[in-house]
Amino acid sequence: MPKPLTLYDTYTRSLRPFEPVDPDGEVGIYTCGPTVYDYQHIGNYRTFMFEDVLKRVLEWNGYRVRHVMNVTDVGHLTSDADTGEDKMEAGSRRTGKSAWDIAKLYTDAFLEDIKLLNIEPPTVLSRATDHIPEQIAFIADIEKNGFTYRTSDGVYFDTERQPDYGYLARLDKEGLEAGKRVDVGEKKHPTDFALWKFSPPGEKRQMEWPSPWGRGFPGWHIECSAMAEKYLGDFFDIHCGGEDHIPVHHTNEIAQTEARVGTRLANFWMHGYFLLSSDAKMAKSAGGFLHVQTLIDRGYDPLAFRYLCLTSHYRSQLNFTWDALDAAAKGLTHMRQGFHALPEAASAKPDAALVERFTDDVNDDLNVPRALAVAWEALRGDLHPAVKRATLTAFDRVFGRGARRWSTFPTTSRRLPSGAPRRARRRRGRRPIVCERRFTPRDGRWKTGRKATR
Repeated sequence: MPKPLTLYDTYTRSLRPFEPVDPDGEVGIYTCGPTVYDYQHIGNYRTFMFEDVLKRVLEWNGYRVRHVMNVTDVGHLTSDADTGEDKMEAGSRRTGKSAWDIAKLYTDAFLEDIKLLNIEPPTVLSRATDHIPEQIAFIADIEKNGFTYRTSDGVYFDTERQPDYGYLARLDKEGLEAGKRVDVGEKKHPTDFALWKFSPPGEKRQMEWPSPWGRGFPGWHIECSAMAEKYLGDFFDIHCGGEDHIPVHHTNEIAQTEARVGTRLANFWMHGYFLLSSDAKMAKSAGGFLHVQTLIDRGYDPLAFRYLCLTSHYRSQLNFTWDALDAAAKGLTHMRQGFHALPEAASAKPDAALVERFTDDVNDDLNVPRALAVAWEALRGDLHPAVKRATLTAFDRVFGRGARRWSTFPTTSRRLPSGAPRRARRRRGRRPIVCERRFTPRDGRWKTGRKATR
């Protein structure tokens, strides 16, 4: 009998058995999505892949999942202290396009990238700018309950009204007060945060809306509380994000929802850890970070990066190097070649003993690296070849390596995935490019030759 699913909850700082809030309904997951002022970098995608694996593990255990992901297309300032410029306005100035145009451009690019990485799309993709009335209503309720105050530049949340504010991050509020070194402006306390920001006097922003408090735009944190409540209710199963969300963004989401309805929003709070780089120069490509397109341009299959992420537990930081990606690409190639050497038989069933061990591993707080070891054992072991194939196919429901779509090797010739040529054409302004791609098993990388079509 496999072990039950156990997950680490940042809120309680403990491993807890997962029990759905509604045993007869869908498991509700909310994940913090992209801020679409630029292309997402591969560090962002490590977090999105952890969340994808979580969803797949829940489905592996027989749960139906309702997954909501937000798109931040307004209100995320360049500083978490509620100062600086809106990142969308800054991106607009950088590109020469309107804030609305770059929001669509980078949202579309994000959706292309998750296809390349075989990340399942959310059930609901909710854009902040499509939910301004919900955010205004949420703020109005917080105000009615006595948790807000106004300054000359906006409406702020008064964190002193909540004795347990910051519990998620175990914040030392008294220490922050005593040790503050920066001007907090008109804020009463360093931890207070903006719910609604006013448009500067005499200036018309590209993205602004009327509100009971004045024309302006919502703060970053309110969108997630409002949209999560709309699509998943006041208390749902799991809220996810990156470890950088713990001290500010997720702490403030909890504060907002507690102030409005008295819950901590989600039963589990889960966080993926950072992707690091040991080479400062490699971590700074166009725009300052490595993108999925960067990997493609250097000849890598994006799924090699997915495989690399699978080799490390989501609660440990992963050091990215090109050598590590090379090793992951080779591992993925060997798995693909071994898989395609196996015969397919409709009557073959996955090996029950290996499936139980695999389930034990993924149910142990998503221990995917250990589950990968079980997959390699299946491939290299003495099972009937058709059973091996059936077992590996079943495991791929969690790994998401796209085994069913793997083509034969060593050579293929095809177009690059949809995002790559179009993005390349946007950069170059040339005729459409056909990419002849040859896979070389020796180093596990794609060799790409391009020619313009006429």
